[in-house]
Amino acid sequence: MSTSDQDDGKRRIRLFKGLYLTPLQLVLAVAGILALFLVPEIEGVSTRLSLTTIHQGILWGMAAVGLNLLLRHTELVSFGHAAFFGAGAYGGAIVVNFLGVDAGLVVLFGGVTLALFFSLLIGWLVAEYRDIYFALLTLAFGQVLFAIALGWGTLGQDEGLFLRAGGSFTGDPPTLFALELGLRQYRILLYYLTIVLLVASLLVMWRLINSPFGNALDAIGQDRTRARFIGIPVKRYVWAAFVVSGVYGGIAGALYGMRRLQVTPEGTLEVFRSGEILFMAILGGFQTLLGPVIGGIVLRWLLENARFVTEHFELLTGLVLIFVVFFMPQGILGSLPKIAAGTRKRARNPGMVGGDLSTLGTMFADAARDAARTIKILLFGVK
Repeated sequence: MSTSDQDDGKRRIRLFKGLYLTPLQLVLAVAGILALFLVPEIEGVSTRLSLTTIHQGILWGMAAVGLNLLLRHTELVSFGHAAFFGAGAYGGAIVVNFLGVDAGLVVLFGGVTLALFFSLLIGWLVAEYRDIYFALLTLAFGQVLFAIALGWGTLGQDEGLFLRAGGSFTGDPPTLFALELGLRQYRILLYYLTIVLLVASLLVMWRLINSPFGNALDAIGQDRTRARFIGIPVKRYVWAAFVVSGVYGGIAGALYGMRRLQVTPEGTLEVFRSGEILFMAILGGFQTLLGPVIGGIVLRWLLENARFVTEHFELLTGLVLIFVVFFMPQGILGSLPKIAAGTRKRARNPGMVGGDLSTLGTMFADAARDAARTIKILLFGVK
């Protein structure tokens, strides 16, 4: 670890090749990781803070990180990303039910393998398309996998499959690191494994997007014709990005199945799950690396706790999405620098408050313009 002064005059700490963080960023990163590790110890402090909610939010957020590779860099919107999340979950369940293996890492590997297979297949078929055609094709393939899981008796149909010994509701959960644990200890250890894999997956994704591969994806997202002209094999690169995206969903789905100990079509493959993954990326900030994870945790927390406030919790989710699109088009994490800059500006000049009120119409117009741009990117993949 070393330090370096960058062009903007800020002192940064070099973690490894190419990755520099300011002291504040490093402190926040370490604090965030420690906070996640402490969740099992502090969840009893509040009835609204649940290990289950945080864990599931992280897993769905990890799938959104994969989707974000397509959304942010190639400007392709997938409406069927739950297909790979569900493939990961069902792949793990197949290992337990039909191969009789309950070793946790083998279950995880089985889930990732099935997700890899479908991402390779579907990715090759859709890589040549873009805009609304790409979105509809991914939606269609996702619905095909949902229909197979729902209608195929071998996969349990609407009841799904259990990830317990013997494939029964009362069986023991999979073993982790050859340890036979009680259900509570199993879930805590699985949570810690998830945090480790989350950090590793974020570092891998950061390395990918800051490599020549990531630069090529950016070029493809900006103009495919120009990318072809300069020699980038567009279909191959989009296919590779799609596969990476699907593998992230598969890892998250396999861990989700191991956490829930049961996988169902409605819980993993339904089209609404794809919508939630996309929403998480937007909510947290799809122009950032960590934003989808933040969005996953926030959305799961909202969905779980809104039930205690209103029976129409889906309405609350819709209102949150509308608010984010209009007033925080860059998402939670992406909007923080702008909010912080505005706060500092007001602190230096308290007289600005009156001026801000007089320009309220301009603020709404800017928000509407940013929202329209966000919707245009999501629907048509163009700026």
